[in-house]
Amino acid sequence: MIDLRKEFEIQGCVEVAADLSQEVFWNKFIGFIEANDWTFGGGINEIVDGFYINSDGTKGRYVLNE
Repeated sequence: MIDLRKEFEIQGCVEVAADLSQEVFWNKFIGFIEANDWTFGGGINEIVDGFYINSDGTKGRYVLNE
């Protein structure tokens, strides 16, 4: 039997409450994906006030400067 699959590429942002951590969001997102027997390949970036947040918590580059 041939397992026919397809993929959707996601490009966008999800706006959440300011007190929601990236870790909690990621766990809920991946939980949703896995609950539907799907897989996800990709990553996550935190954005605050239009700036990517570096791993040390400082502001990185502006999102529209790409």
